[in-house]
Amino acid sequence: MSGTYRCHEGNRAGTGQKVKTASLRTASLLTFWSLPTTAQLTIESVPPNAAEGKDVLLRVHNLPGNLFGFAWYKGEIVDTSRQIISYVIDTQTNTSGPAYSGRETIYPNGSLLFQNLTLKDTGYYTLKTTGKDLQEKQETGQLRVYRE
Repeated sequence: MSGTYRCHEGNRAGTGQKVKTASLRTASLLTFWSLPTTAQLTIESVPPNAAEGKDVLLRVHNLPGNLFGFAWYKGEIVDTSRQIISYVIDTQTNTSGPAYSGRETIYPNGSLLFQNLTLKDTGYYTLKTTGKDLQEKQETGQLRVYRE
């Protein structure tokens, strides 16, 4: 507890006896409130460079909470003609889009697995999240495929 305290000496009335008394003038309790910082949504390719014919995971870090769902797109823009797959959290259902090749698997944590990579898979991929408040966010990651 922080504050200002004062001690003073006085005479007890009629006795000539000195008495020490403490007087609380002010006191305050300081509480520091720090709002938590929200971690940035990021996408990591695991492994960073993948060989043709192998598998790679686009791993999502810091997926926001209170989401309705999310969707993956081929490229750096969100365009329904480039949608690979979407996932609705409450019903745990996924729906494939026009860019779905049958080699992609979406996970409840937002990550996207590619199996049996081809050189054509090289490029950027965008994850769009939709909150229950209908706020949308997106992040783009890169997938690199090399010929073995």
